[in-house]
Amino acid sequence: MKNKRRNHSAQFKAKVALAAAKGDKTIAELASEFDVHPNQIAQWKKQLLQLLPELFSLSRRKQKQKHDDLKEYLYQQIGRLKVEIDWLKKKSGLDT
Repeated sequence: MKNKRRNHSAQFKAKVALAAAKGDKTIAELASEFDVHPNQIAQWKKQLLQLLPELFSLSRRKQKQKHDDLKEYLYQQIGRLKVEIDWLKKKSGLDT
């Protein structure tokens, strides 16, 4: 009988990888505790450590993108309102 491949949730992987990154227990101890192969734990730990720096830069990048989008929108509004004011001044004869 063939063993069925197990699919672990992202939460489970994060939990195991974080436990491995803490270093309180060896990978072998974690493998027996979570019933996962030691190589799999090492792979998840490696992925975690590679992606951690991006976690903080992504949030900053998103905030900067939102700020830039808002800034662009506001400049468009200013331009549009300036054109309207100039047109109204011209039509009303207040253009000096």
